[in-house]
Amino acid sequence: MKHYSGTRRGFPDRRGEAVVTVHEPGKPPHPLTPRLDLHRHSPTGCEWGYAGSGPAQLALALAADVLGNDERALAVYQGLKFILIAALPAGEWTISAKDVLAIIEAIEADQRPPAA
Repeated sequence: MKHYSGTRRGFPDRRGEAVVTVHEPGKPPHPLTPRLDLHRHSPTGCEWGYAGSGPAQLALALAADVLGNDERALAVYQGLKFILIAALPAGEWTISAKDVLAIIEAIEADQRPPAA
């Protein structure tokens, strides 16, 4: 199952460089593309554990990678930032693509207008 991990180089707290890795069965681990092409929140990269520009970049990158749909990712990433990314521990974390998708689908369901 595809999953993502966040670690810090140098220091285990916020002083360390944030690194997000994609783990997919049958493929070598690789860095998550920050998707600056969709929106340039943080040219210095992704972050987590609070609700700022670096976490917005990570939320966008995760949403785009999980969904494979840039339009949907742009519609949900701010919600993903507040619900998931801001709550991640400052040090290391791991989350499955399935869990990210479940959060995104809940955000999308909450954004739908009520049935007439």
